[in-house]
Amino acid sequence: MHKTQGSWFKRFRDSGIILYLILIVLALIYIMPFITQVATSFKTDADATANPISLVPEIWTTAAYQKLFLNSDFPVWFKNSFIVTIVVTLGRVFFDSLAGYALARIEFRGRNLIFNLLLAVMSVPMVVLLIPKFLIIKSLGIYDSYAGMILPLLIDAAGVFIMKNFFESIPRSVEEQAMIDRAGTFRIFWSIVLPMARPALVTISILSFQGSWNELSHFIVSTQSSSLTTLTKGVASLASGQLSQGNQYPVKLAAAVVMTIPVAVLFFVFQKQIMNSSEGSVKE
Repeated sequence: MHKTQGSWFKRFRDSGIILYLILIVLALIYIMPFITQVATSFKTDADATANPISLVPEIWTTAAYQKLFLNSDFPVWFKNSFIVTIVVTLGRVFFDSLAGYALARIEFRGRNLIFNLLLAVMSVPMVVLLIPKFLIIKSLGIYDSYAGMILPLLIDAAGVFIMKNFFESIPRSVEEQAMIDRAGTFRIFWSIVLPMARPALVTISILSFQGSWNELSHFIVSTQSSSLTTLTKGVASLASGQLSQGNQYPVKLAAAVVMTIPVAVLFFVFQKQIMNSSEGSVKE
């Protein structure tokens, strides 16, 4: 009897069911805050106060979303975040790729120094740079403008690092053939090497989109006009009771749900291309 039970447990363990059960439990723990957030956004203020973690509202209502879109500046916040995020993402993909290719392929004096400085910048907490960033934006005359919101975010040290490492994984023989055909440096980069870096480009795009979409501290020091408020600043202002009295849990979490959707959709659409990081690589 004991031997039979031991054999059954061994087969159960070897089948990987225990591992899957553990992963399911961890996944549920991880996703529970988001599920609670969505459920609370459809509650009334009274229900959200009385049953803050209940997953089933007593009365299903879209009042929080109506208040958010019709009685607040949420559409303006969304528009500003969308404009800044799209421009920053496109800019980072282009400039990070250029800088990464230059550091990976072009020989010039001080290249190693620049790369070491790049690594040093990655180790500095962003909060330390807020005051210098504010002073520079002010001195350039771009404070409280789209330029002040966008230009300081167009280059990302981590993105340059990722692109440099990916370009170094591409054999030089691919470029040497193009050099024989008298192709210039930029043409080789744009027409040959960059299309091969699609997995890295997708990764940079998603990281840039997510980072600029969720950015808060930079927009605090670069703008003050309500017409330039982004989603992160706007949602943070809801905590002070901007729309009405009460805890406003449904309104706050409704705003958080809407903020989450673009990033989630982008990730699910391109996740396979991120995982397939070997795509585009070639052998000698």
